[in-house]
Amino acid sequence: MSDIRVLNTNNAPAAIGPYVQGKIAGGFLFASGQIPLDPKTGEIVGSTIKEQAEQVMKNVTALIVEAGATMNDIVKTTCFLKDIADFAAFNEVYADFIGEEAPARSCVGGLSLPKGVLCEVEVVVYLGK
Repeated sequence: MSDIRVLNTNNAPAAIGPYVQGKIAGGFLFASGQIPLDPKTGEIVGSTIKEQAEQVMKNVTALIVEAGATMNDIVKTTCFLKDIADFAAFNEVYADFIGEEAPARSCVGGLSLPKGVLCEVEVVVYLGK
């Protein structure tokens, strides 16, 4: 019997392909990348990097809460930006959600992202045992 389980919440966008919102394994949540989709409508939220980053981080937060954790439990984020010139504006929103206990992070830009969005964030969260 596997101790790996699928994370699923209506408070974050449903998977739109052959993946799940997240998997919990070995005391960690491995969350799929979140883009700025409204969980209720499936529509893209916002047209600016700040508006889209805000929705992305709300979606990330919903997954973390569903797993029984907090933003302080994030150990690693990977951030994807369509345009690296949006880095500073993205960071302003990201910092508001992450708070003082920042995780390790990678951020890459110059990418074509799903549905033409401006940003995507994936996280690894420590849940303990």
